[in-house]
Amino acid sequence: MKKLGLSLLTIILFAANFAIADNPLVRHMYTADPTARVMNGKLFVFPSTDIKCEEGKGNNGFCMPNYHVFSSENLFDWTDHGVIIDQADVKWGVFDGFGMWAPDCIEKEGKYYYYFPDMPKDTTAFRRIGVAVADNPEGPYTLENDYMKGLDGIDPNVFIDTDGQAYLYWGGGEKLYGAKLKANMKELASEPVVINDLPSKYKEGSFVFERNGIYYFTFPHSPHGTEELAYATGDNPLGPFEYQGFFMKRWTNGCWTNHHSIVEYKGQWMVFYHHKDISNNEHLRSMCADNLNFNEDGSIQEVIPTLRGIGVCPATNEIQIDRYSRIGEKEIQVNRIGSGLPANWQLDYITNDSWVAYDRVNFRDGNLTEVEMNCASAAKGGSVEVRIGGATGKLLAVVKITNTGGWNQWKTFNVKLDKKVSGIQNLVCVFKGEEGNLFNVDWIKFK
Repeated sequence: MKKLGLSLLTIILFAANFAIADNPLVRHMYTADPTARVMNGKLFVFPSTDIKCEEGKGNNGFCMPNYHVFSSENLFDWTDHGVIIDQADVKWGVFDGFGMWAPDCIEKEGKYYYYFPDMPKDTTAFRRIGVAVADNPEGPYTLENDYMKGLDGIDPNVFIDTDGQAYLYWGGGEKLYGAKLKANMKELASEPVVINDLPSKYKEGSFVFERNGIYYFTFPHSPHGTEELAYATGDNPLGPFEYQGFFMKRWTNGCWTNHHSIVEYKGQWMVFYHHKDISNNEHLRSMCADNLNFNEDGSIQEVIPTLRGIGVCPATNEIQIDRYSRIGEKEIQVNRIGSGLPANWQLDYITNDSWVAYDRVNFRDGNLTEVEMNCASAAKGGSVEVRIGGATGKLLAVVKITNTGGWNQWKTFNVKLDKKVSGIQNLVCVFKGEEGNLFNVDWIKFK
Protein backbone atom coordinates (compact mmCIF):
# COMPACT_ATOMS: atom_id res chain seq x y z
CA MET A 1 0.00 0.00 0.00
CA LYS A 2 1.08 3.55 -0.71
CA LYS A 3 0.63 6.47 1.67
CA LEU A 4 -0.50 9.65 -0.05
CA GLY A 5 0.39 13.02 1.44
CA LEU A 6 0.45 16.62 0.29
CA SER A 7 3.72 18.43 -0.11
CA LEU A 8 4.30 21.43 2.17
CA LEU A 9 3.93 23.76 -0.81
CA THR A 10 0.64 22.15 -1.82
CA ILE A 11 -0.67 22.40 1.74
CA ILE A 12 0.24 26.09 1.87
CA LEU A 13 -1.42 26.75 -1.48
CA PHE A 14 -4.65 25.00 -0.60
CA ALA A 15 -4.87 26.19 3.01
CA ALA A 16 -6.17 29.52 1.74
CA ASN A 17 -8.12 28.14 -1.21
CA PHE A 18 -11.73 28.80 -0.30
CA ALA A 19 -14.67 28.56 -2.65
CA ILE A 20 -17.40 31.02 -1.72
CA ALA A 21 -20.39 30.22 -3.85
CA ASP A 22 -24.06 29.63 -4.41
CA ASN A 23 -24.54 27.46 -7.52
CA PRO A 24 -22.21 26.21 -8.76
CA LEU A 25 -20.52 25.54 -5.43
CA VAL A 26 -16.95 25.62 -6.75
CA ARG A 27 -15.78 28.08 -9.39
CA HIS A 28 -11.98 27.88 -9.43
CA MET A 29 -11.92 24.42 -11.04
CA TYR A 30 -14.30 21.92 -12.67
CA THR A 31 -15.95 19.37 -10.38
CA ALA A 32 -18.47 16.64 -11.18
CA ASP A 33 -20.18 13.59 -9.63
CA PRO A 34 -20.36 15.03 -6.08
CA THR A 35 -20.86 12.66 -3.15
CA ALA A 36 -21.83 14.58 -0.01
CA ARG A 37 -21.30 13.06 3.45
CA VAL A 38 -21.65 14.36 7.02
CA MET A 39 -18.37 13.72 8.80
CA ASN A 40 -16.96 15.21 12.03
CA GLY A 41 -19.82 17.69 12.21
CA LYS A 42 -19.10 19.12 8.77
CA LEU A 43 -20.42 18.44 5.31
CA PHE A 44 -17.73 16.96 3.07
CA VAL A 45 -18.13 16.63 -0.69
CA PHE A 46 -16.08 14.15 -2.72
CA PRO A 47 -16.33 15.00 -6.44
CA SER A 48 -14.41 13.97 -9.52
CA THR A 49 -12.27 16.49 -11.43
CA ASP A 50 -12.78 17.54 -15.06
CA ILE A 51 -9.98 19.08 -17.13
CA LYS A 52 -9.67 19.88 -20.82
CA CYS A 53 -8.61 16.85 -22.84
CA GLU A 54 -5.49 16.68 -24.91
CA GLU A 55 -5.91 14.84 -28.21
CA GLY A 56 -6.18 11.11 -27.71
CA LYS A 57 -6.63 11.27 -23.95
CA GLY A 58 -9.53 10.16 -21.75
CA ASN A 59 -12.80 8.44 -22.65
CA ASN A 60 -15.92 9.83 -24.32
CA GLY A 61 -14.47 13.33 -24.22
CA PHE A 62 -13.87 13.28 -20.44
CA CYS A 63 -10.41 13.73 -18.93
CA MET A 64 -10.42 13.18 -15.17
CA PRO A 65 -6.96 12.93 -13.53
CA ASN A 66 -7.49 13.14 -9.75
CA TYR A 67 -9.77 13.78 -6.79
CA HIS A 68 -10.17 16.76 -4.46
CA VAL A 69 -12.28 16.96 -1.31
CA PHE A 70 -14.24 20.00 -0.09
CA SER A 71 -15.83 20.79 3.26
CA SER A 72 -18.18 23.35 4.79
CA GLU A 73 -19.95 24.02 8.07
CA ASN A 74 -22.32 26.73 6.84
CA LEU A 75 -22.99 25.29 3.34
CA PHE A 76 -21.75 28.52 1.80
CA ASP A 77 -18.02 28.83 2.44
CA TRP A 78 -16.29 25.77 1.01
CA THR A 79 -12.69 24.78 1.74
CA ASP A 80 -10.72 22.95 -0.96
CA HIS A 81 -8.45 20.49 0.82
CA GLY A 82 -6.55 19.79 -2.38
CA VAL A 83 -5.74 16.59 -4.26
CA ILE A 84 -6.21 13.47 -2.17
CA ILE A 85 -5.61 10.86 -4.92
CA ASP A 86 -3.93 11.27 -8.30
CA GLN A 87 -3.99 8.81 -11.20
CA ALA A 88 -0.18 8.53 -11.09
CA ASP A 89 -0.36 7.06 -7.56
CA VAL A 90 -2.65 4.13 -8.43
CA LYS A 91 -0.32 1.16 -8.90
CA TRP A 92 -2.88 -0.97 -10.71
CA GLY A 93 -4.20 1.88 -12.88
CA VAL A 94 -3.10 3.39 -16.18
CA PHE A 95 -0.62 6.14 -15.34
CA ASP A 96 -2.12 8.70 -17.72
CA GLY A 97 -5.54 7.21 -18.43
CA PHE A 98 -7.50 10.24 -17.17
CA GLY A 99 -10.22 7.80 -16.14
CA MET A 100 -10.80 8.71 -12.50
CA TRP A 101 -14.58 8.84 -12.72
CA ALA A 102 -17.23 9.23 -9.97
CA PRO A 103 -16.00 8.32 -6.43
CA ASP A 104 -17.56 7.80 -3.00
CA CYS A 105 -16.34 7.88 0.59
CA ILE A 106 -17.79 6.71 3.91
CA GLU A 107 -16.75 6.49 7.55
CA LYS A 108 -16.74 3.32 9.59
CA GLU A 109 -15.32 2.97 13.11
CA GLY A 110 -13.10 6.02 12.77
CA LYS A 111 -11.68 5.09 9.36
CA TYR A 112 -12.58 6.72 6.05
CA TYR A 113 -12.94 4.42 3.05
CA TYR A 114 -12.67 6.02 -0.38
CA TYR A 115 -13.89 4.10 -3.45
CA PHE A 116 -13.01 5.13 -6.99
CA PRO A 117 -12.96 3.71 -10.54
CA ASP A 118 -9.87 3.70 -12.72
CA MET A 119 -8.64 2.13 -15.95
CA PRO A 120 -6.71 -1.07 -15.07
CA LYS A 121 -3.26 -1.68 -16.53
CA ASP A 122 -4.15 -5.34 -17.08
CA THR A 123 -6.97 -4.29 -19.47
CA THR A 124 -9.33 -6.86 -17.92
CA ALA A 125 -12.19 -4.37 -17.81
CA PHE A 126 -13.22 -0.88 -18.87
CA ARG A 127 -12.94 0.16 -15.20
CA ARG A 128 -11.98 -1.49 -11.96
CA ILE A 129 -12.74 -0.14 -8.49
CA GLY A 130 -10.05 0.71 -5.98
CA VAL A 131 -10.05 1.56 -2.29
CA ALA A 132 -8.04 4.02 -0.20
CA VAL A 133 -8.20 4.46 3.58
CA ALA A 134 -7.54 7.46 5.83
CA ASP A 135 -7.86 8.58 9.45
CA ASN A 136 -9.47 11.85 8.40
CA PRO A 137 -11.88 12.64 5.55
CA GLU A 138 -9.44 15.12 4.01
CA GLY A 139 -6.63 12.53 4.09
CA PRO A 140 -3.87 11.59 3.67
CA TYR A 141 -5.15 8.35 2.12
CA THR A 142 -3.41 5.00 1.89
CA LEU A 143 -4.09 3.25 -1.43
CA GLU A 144 -4.57 -0.49 -1.69
CA ASN A 145 -2.05 -2.08 -4.04
CA ASP A 146 -4.70 -3.76 -6.21
CA TYR A 147 -8.30 -3.25 -7.23
CA MET A 148 -11.25 -4.99 -5.62
CA LYS A 149 -11.86 -8.52 -6.86
CA GLY A 150 -15.13 -9.92 -8.14
CA LEU A 151 -16.53 -6.78 -9.74
CA ASP A 152 -15.88 -4.32 -12.50
CA GLY A 153 -17.65 -1.16 -13.56
CA ILE A 154 -18.00 2.52 -12.79
CA ASP A 155 -19.54 4.78 -10.14
CA PRO A 156 -19.02 2.96 -6.83
CA ASN A 157 -21.45 3.86 -4.06
CA VAL A 158 -21.24 2.56 -0.49
CA PHE A 159 -24.06 2.35 2.04
CA ILE A 160 -23.95 1.20 5.68
CA ASP A 161 -27.26 -0.03 7.07
CA THR A 162 -28.48 0.53 10.63
CA ASP A 163 -27.25 -2.96 11.62
CA GLY A 164 -23.71 -2.08 10.54
CA GLN A 165 -23.72 -4.13 7.34
CA ALA A 166 -22.03 -2.30 4.46
CA TYR A 167 -23.07 -2.60 0.82
CA LEU A 168 -21.37 -1.57 -2.40
CA TYR A 169 -23.23 -0.57 -5.58
CA TRP A 170 -21.81 0.05 -9.03
CA GLY A 171 -22.40 -0.21 -12.77
CA GLY A 172 -23.24 1.72 -15.89
CA GLY A 173 -25.43 0.56 -18.78
CA GLU A 174 -28.60 -1.49 -18.79
CA LYS A 175 -27.73 -3.10 -15.43
CA LEU A 176 -26.76 -1.81 -11.99
CA TYR A 177 -25.31 -4.09 -9.30
CA GLY A 178 -25.01 -4.41 -5.54
CA ALA A 179 -23.30 -6.69 -3.02
CA LYS A 180 -22.50 -6.93 0.67
CA LEU A 181 -19.04 -5.86 1.86
CA LYS A 182 -16.89 -7.68 4.38
CA ALA A 183 -16.12 -5.99 7.69
CA ASN A 184 -12.76 -4.81 6.29
CA MET A 185 -14.69 -2.69 3.72
CA LYS A 186 -12.25 -3.81 1.00
CA GLU A 187 -13.74 -7.11 -0.21
CA LEU A 188 -17.13 -8.37 -1.32
CA ALA A 189 -18.93 -10.61 1.16
CA SER A 190 -21.54 -11.84 -1.32
CA GLU A 191 -21.94 -12.44 -5.01
CA PRO A 192 -23.05 -9.36 -6.97
CA VAL A 193 -26.76 -9.15 -7.68
CA VAL A 194 -28.53 -7.20 -10.40
CA ILE A 195 -30.85 -4.51 -9.09
CA ASN A 196 -34.01 -5.60 -10.87
CA ASP A 197 -37.26 -3.90 -11.90
CA LEU A 198 -35.59 -0.66 -13.00
CA PRO A 199 -36.54 0.98 -16.31
CA SER A 200 -34.65 0.03 -19.46
CA LYS A 201 -32.00 2.12 -21.23
CA TYR A 202 -28.82 3.57 -19.82
CA LYS A 203 -28.39 3.91 -16.05
CA GLU A 204 -25.40 4.73 -13.84
CA GLY A 205 -24.37 6.52 -10.63
CA SER A 206 -26.30 4.54 -8.00
CA PHE A 207 -26.77 6.29 -4.67
CA VAL A 208 -28.55 4.49 -1.83
CA PHE A 209 -29.84 5.94 1.43
CA GLU A 210 -32.42 5.08 4.09
CA ARG A 211 -35.12 7.33 5.57
CA ASN A 212 -37.87 6.28 7.99
CA GLY A 213 -37.38 2.61 7.16
CA ILE A 214 -37.56 3.15 3.39
CA TYR A 215 -34.51 2.33 1.27
CA TYR A 216 -34.08 4.67 -1.69
CA PHE A 217 -32.18 3.42 -4.72
CA THR A 218 -31.48 6.56 -6.77
CA PHE A 219 -29.70 6.80 -10.12
CA PRO A 220 -29.23 8.89 -13.27
CA HIS A 221 -31.30 7.48 -16.12
CA SER A 222 -31.35 8.49 -19.78
CA PRO A 223 -34.68 7.43 -21.31
CA HIS A 224 -34.73 10.39 -23.70
CA GLY A 225 -31.09 11.03 -24.57
CA THR A 226 -29.92 12.98 -21.49
CA GLU A 227 -30.00 11.91 -17.87
CA GLU A 228 -32.76 12.58 -15.38
CA LEU A 229 -32.39 11.70 -11.70
CA ALA A 230 -34.73 8.86 -10.82
CA TYR A 231 -35.42 6.54 -7.88
CA ALA A 232 -36.94 3.32 -6.66
CA THR A 233 -37.89 2.29 -3.12
CA GLY A 234 -37.87 -0.89 -1.12
CA ASP A 235 -37.52 -2.41 2.36
CA ASN A 236 -34.12 -4.05 1.83
CA PRO A 237 -30.76 -2.56 0.73
CA LEU A 238 -30.53 -5.01 -2.20
CA GLY A 239 -34.19 -4.86 -3.17
CA PRO A 240 -36.57 -5.71 -4.55
CA PHE A 241 -37.23 -2.07 -5.39
CA GLU A 242 -40.30 -0.46 -6.92
CA TYR A 243 -39.57 2.22 -9.49
CA GLN A 244 -41.10 5.59 -8.55
CA GLY A 245 -40.03 7.92 -11.38
CA PHE A 246 -37.79 10.94 -11.64
CA PHE A 247 -37.13 13.68 -9.06
CA MET A 248 -34.98 16.00 -11.21
CA LYS A 249 -35.68 16.54 -14.89
CA ARG A 250 -33.07 15.99 -17.57
CA TRP A 251 -31.00 18.87 -18.87
CA THR A 252 -32.24 20.27 -22.16
CA ASN A 253 -29.29 22.49 -23.07
CA GLY A 254 -26.63 20.03 -24.12
CA CYS A 255 -25.36 18.53 -20.85
CA TRP A 256 -25.77 14.79 -21.31
CA THR A 257 -24.80 13.65 -17.81
CA ASN A 258 -26.01 14.27 -14.31
CA HIS A 259 -24.70 12.53 -11.21
CA HIS A 260 -25.81 13.09 -7.66
CA SER A 261 -25.87 12.26 -3.97
CA ILE A 262 -28.47 12.89 -1.27
CA VAL A 263 -27.67 13.85 2.32
CA GLU A 264 -29.32 15.25 5.44
CA TYR A 265 -27.38 17.98 7.25
CA LYS A 266 -28.64 20.00 10.21
CA GLY A 267 -32.22 18.86 9.64
CA GLN A 268 -32.37 19.62 5.90
CA TRP A 269 -32.17 17.09 3.08
CA MET A 270 -30.20 18.18 0.00
CA VAL A 271 -29.29 16.81 -3.40
CA PHE A 272 -25.84 17.45 -4.84
CA TYR A 273 -25.51 17.18 -8.63
CA HIS A 274 -23.58 18.69 -11.55
CA HIS A 275 -24.15 20.83 -14.62
CA LYS A 276 -22.07 22.75 -17.18
CA ASP A 277 -22.82 26.17 -15.64
CA ILE A 278 -19.31 27.62 -15.93
CA SER A 279 -17.90 26.12 -19.11
CA ASN A 280 -20.96 25.58 -21.33
CA ASN A 281 -19.11 22.36 -22.18
CA GLU A 282 -20.66 19.04 -21.12
CA HIS A 283 -17.18 17.64 -20.46
CA LEU A 284 -16.26 20.42 -18.01
CA ARG A 285 -18.88 20.23 -15.29
CA SER A 286 -19.51 22.01 -12.00
CA MET A 287 -21.13 20.67 -8.86
CA CYS A 288 -24.28 22.26 -7.48
CA ALA A 289 -26.72 21.63 -4.63
CA ASP A 290 -30.35 22.34 -3.81
CA ASN A 291 -32.74 21.45 -1.01
CA LEU A 292 -34.71 18.22 -1.35
CA ASN A 293 -38.08 17.52 0.27
CA PHE A 294 -40.32 14.51 0.80
CA ASN A 295 -44.08 14.02 0.76
CA GLU A 296 -45.85 12.44 3.73
CA ASP A 297 -45.83 9.05 2.00
CA GLY A 298 -42.02 9.20 1.60
CA SER A 299 -42.02 10.04 -2.10
CA ILE A 300 -39.45 12.60 -3.24
CA GLN A 301 -40.72 15.94 -4.43
CA GLU A 302 -39.37 17.20 -7.74
CA VAL A 303 -36.23 19.30 -7.34
CA ILE A 304 -36.07 22.43 -9.48
CA PRO A 305 -32.41 23.47 -9.90
CA THR A 306 -31.71 27.01 -8.72
CA LEU A 307 -29.00 29.63 -9.01
CA ARG A 308 -29.19 30.40 -5.28
CA GLY A 309 -28.55 26.86 -4.11
CA ILE A 310 -28.08 26.20 -0.39
CA GLY A 311 -26.56 27.83 2.67
CA VAL A 312 -26.82 31.19 4.40
CA CYS A 313 -24.71 34.02 2.97
CA PRO A 314 -23.00 36.38 5.44
CA ALA A 315 -24.06 39.97 4.72
CA THR A 316 -20.38 40.99 4.90
CA ASN A 317 -19.56 38.77 1.92
CA GLU A 318 -19.67 40.01 -1.66
CA ILE A 319 -23.22 38.79 -2.26
CA GLN A 320 -23.52 37.56 -5.84
CA ILE A 321 -27.06 38.68 -6.54
CA ASP A 322 -26.78 37.27 -10.08
CA ARG A 323 -27.36 33.96 -8.26
CA TYR A 324 -30.83 35.21 -7.40
CA SER A 325 -33.67 33.30 -5.76
CA ARG A 326 -36.44 35.10 -7.63
CA ILE A 327 -36.76 37.74 -10.31
CA GLY A 328 -39.45 40.26 -11.23
CA GLU A 329 -41.53 40.27 -14.38
CA LYS A 330 -39.05 42.42 -16.28
CA GLU A 331 -36.26 40.37 -17.81
CA ILE A 332 -32.68 40.78 -16.58
CA GLN A 333 -29.86 38.86 -18.23
CA VAL A 334 -27.10 36.99 -16.40
CA ASN A 335 -23.76 36.94 -18.23
CA ARG A 336 -20.21 35.85 -17.45
CA ILE A 337 -17.57 38.43 -16.57
CA GLY A 338 -14.62 37.21 -18.63
CA SER A 339 -14.03 33.57 -19.50
CA GLY A 340 -11.39 32.34 -17.08
CA LEU A 341 -11.48 30.77 -13.64
CA PRO A 342 -12.65 31.48 -11.03
CA ALA A 343 -15.96 32.12 -12.75
CA ASN A 344 -18.00 35.24 -12.06
CA TRP A 345 -21.33 36.55 -13.39
CA GLN A 346 -23.13 39.89 -13.57
CA LEU A 347 -26.64 41.23 -14.01
CA ASP A 348 -27.06 42.97 -17.40
CA TYR A 349 -29.83 44.81 -19.26
CA ILE A 350 -31.33 46.18 -16.06
CA THR A 351 -34.32 48.49 -16.64
CA ASN A 352 -36.61 50.61 -14.48
CA ASP A 353 -38.74 48.69 -11.94
CA SER A 354 -36.93 45.39 -12.49
CA TRP A 355 -35.80 43.54 -9.38
CA VAL A 356 -34.08 40.42 -8.03
CA ALA A 357 -34.39 38.69 -4.65
CA TYR A 358 -31.55 36.86 -2.93
CA ASP A 359 -32.70 34.72 0.01
CA ARG A 360 -31.02 33.83 3.30
CA VAL A 361 -28.60 36.67 4.08
CA ASN A 362 -27.25 36.78 7.64
CA PHE A 363 -27.10 40.32 9.05
CA ARG A 364 -26.05 38.96 12.46
CA ASP A 365 -26.71 41.28 15.42
CA GLY A 366 -27.66 44.39 13.45
CA ASN A 367 -24.41 46.34 13.78
CA LEU A 368 -23.91 46.87 10.04
CA THR A 369 -24.11 50.51 8.97
CA GLU A 370 -23.19 50.70 5.29
CA VAL A 371 -23.96 49.04 1.96
CA GLU A 372 -21.81 49.03 -1.16
CA MET A 373 -22.41 47.80 -4.68
CA ASN A 374 -20.08 47.03 -7.58
CA CYS A 375 -21.68 48.43 -10.75
CA ALA A 376 -20.86 49.57 -14.28
CA SER A 377 -22.74 51.88 -16.62
CA ALA A 378 -22.28 53.54 -19.99
CA ALA A 379 -25.63 55.33 -19.56
CA LYS A 380 -26.98 57.80 -17.01
CA GLY A 381 -27.17 55.12 -14.34
CA GLY A 382 -30.01 55.16 -11.84
CA SER A 383 -30.52 53.85 -8.32
CA VAL A 384 -30.93 50.65 -6.34
CA GLU A 385 -33.51 50.34 -3.58
CA VAL A 386 -32.05 47.89 -1.08
CA ARG A 387 -34.94 46.16 0.70
CA ILE A 388 -35.68 43.07 2.77
CA GLY A 389 -38.69 40.78 2.56
CA GLY A 390 -39.93 41.70 -0.90
CA ALA A 391 -39.92 44.24 -3.71
CA THR A 392 -42.05 46.55 -1.54
CA GLY A 393 -40.51 45.44 1.75
CA LYS A 394 -38.57 47.39 4.36
CA LEU A 395 -36.27 49.92 2.67
CA LEU A 396 -32.72 49.88 4.05
CA ALA A 397 -31.01 52.30 1.67
CA VAL A 398 -31.03 53.82 -1.80
CA VAL A 399 -27.74 53.52 -3.70
CA LYS A 400 -27.22 56.09 -6.45
CA ILE A 401 -25.40 54.69 -9.52
CA THR A 402 -23.72 57.05 -12.00
CA ASN A 403 -22.01 56.61 -15.37
CA THR A 404 -18.71 54.76 -14.85
CA GLY A 405 -17.37 55.17 -18.39
CA GLY A 406 -18.46 51.82 -19.83
CA TRP A 407 -20.54 48.70 -19.35
CA ASN A 408 -17.47 46.85 -18.06
CA GLN A 409 -15.86 49.76 -16.21
CA TRP A 410 -16.60 48.80 -12.62
CA LYS A 411 -16.92 51.14 -9.67
CA THR A 412 -17.97 50.62 -6.06
CA PHE A 413 -20.81 52.85 -4.78
CA ASN A 414 -21.32 53.31 -1.03
CA VAL A 415 -24.13 54.67 1.11
CA LYS A 416 -25.10 54.56 4.79
CA LEU A 417 -28.00 52.35 5.85
CA ASP A 418 -31.16 54.24 6.81
CA LYS A 419 -32.39 51.44 9.04
CA LYS A 420 -30.92 48.73 11.22
CA VAL A 421 -31.35 45.13 10.15
CA SER A 422 -30.47 41.90 11.98
CA GLY A 423 -30.88 38.15 11.67
CA ILE A 424 -31.40 36.13 8.51
CA GLN A 425 -33.34 38.06 5.88
CA ASN A 426 -34.34 37.80 2.23
CA LEU A 427 -32.59 40.62 0.36
CA VAL A 428 -34.24 42.41 -2.58
CA CYS A 429 -32.68 44.90 -4.99
CA VAL A 430 -35.19 47.05 -6.88
CA PHE A 431 -33.71 48.98 -9.81
CA LYS A 432 -34.89 52.47 -10.74
CA GLY A 433 -34.02 54.93 -13.53
CA GLU A 434 -35.00 56.42 -16.85
CA GLU A 435 -35.71 54.49 -20.07
CA GLY A 436 -33.30 51.95 -21.50
CA ASN A 437 -30.53 49.94 -19.86
CA LEU A 438 -29.46 51.54 -16.60
CA PHE A 439 -26.33 49.75 -15.31
CA ASN A 440 -24.78 46.34 -14.69
CA VAL A 441 -24.36 44.85 -11.21
CA ASP A 442 -21.68 42.44 -10.00
CA TRP A 443 -22.20 42.24 -6.23
CA ILE A 444 -23.60 43.91 -3.10
CA LYS A 445 -21.98 43.92 0.34
CA PHE A 446 -22.73 45.27 3.83
CA LYS A 447 -20.21 46.72 6.26
